[in-house]
Amino acid sequence: MNDSEAHPVAITCRDGVRLGGHVWTAAEPGPPHGAVVINPATGVAARYYHRYARFLAGHGFEVLTFDYRGIGLSRPARLRGCGYRWRDWGERDVDAAFGFMLARSDAPLMVVGHSIGGFLPGLAERGARVTRLLTMGAQYAWWGDYAPRQRAALLLKWHVAMPVLTALFGYFPGKRLGWLEDLPAGVAHEWSFRGPRFEASHPRPERAAACARMAMVRADILAVAMSDDPLGTVPALTRTLGYYTGARRTLVRLAPADYGRETIGHFSLFHDSHAAGFWRDTLTFLREGRNPWPDHVVAALPGG
Repeated sequence: MNDSEAHPVAITCRDGVRLGGHVWTAAEPGPPHGAVVINPATGVAARYYHRYARFLAGHGFEVLTFDYRGIGLSRPARLRGCGYRWRDWGERDVDAAFGFMLARSDAPLMVVGHSIGGFLPGLAERGARVTRLLTMGAQYAWWGDYAPRQRAALLLKWHVAMPVLTALFGYFPGKRLGWLEDLPAGVAHEWSFRGPRFEASHPRPERAAACARMAMVRADILAVAMSDDPLGTVPALTRTLGYYTGARRTLVRLAPADYGRETIGHFSLFHDSHAAGFWRDTLTFLREGRNPWPDHVVAALPGG
């Protein structure tokens, strides 16, 4: 498929915020295998995932990519003072994206979530409608889960420099630094000051409800950790999966050498050089619900 087959769409959230995105129509004849929503990582524009979306569409899936509020096609004219938070991305943006695909397609709702994008489905009311959830490096950035060798540098970058710069500018100026996209102040501060329990960033009366919503997800979850990912470590992914208590969860740990690489890290799995390897393997889970890496399982947890 080519870029002309990506159709721009607008998604309206329940608070009136409009998100920009694209839809790819399944290229194979017959009913689509699934309606896939691709949730980006923090500070990563949806266009980064377009090549993978095109790949999935070419193999029989309806696919939606979209930008969270404050990012890319969903950035307001003035980012300073907009007040957007991580929880808004899950409770409002991801929920609206799910509603958009459920209204568009009768195919099973599926999610590919990168980094925070694998955690946000649990904050969405419609998260209970997801049938399969494939995550890559899915975590919510508690510094204690960073890889030990890189922890000091990551702490300095994301938990010292980022909040200072955010306070100075009224938003995080990541783009001019080459540190991902610009971020709304609320998102940057949630990242910088996140503790080991994500719900602690919610007002106390709302914390139990947030955890209960996570537990309502009944999808089959396949969580991928890369051995050289300093953010998406096994402890970080295990912490995230611990909230999805209603879902059947499988955690696998892959190494760059499994795909003939020296490094992969937190981002490069969505580069199209992985089309004949990792991308093709993901089809096994999205189409059939089978783990394509049975020899790499770290944990398998039943749903409750």
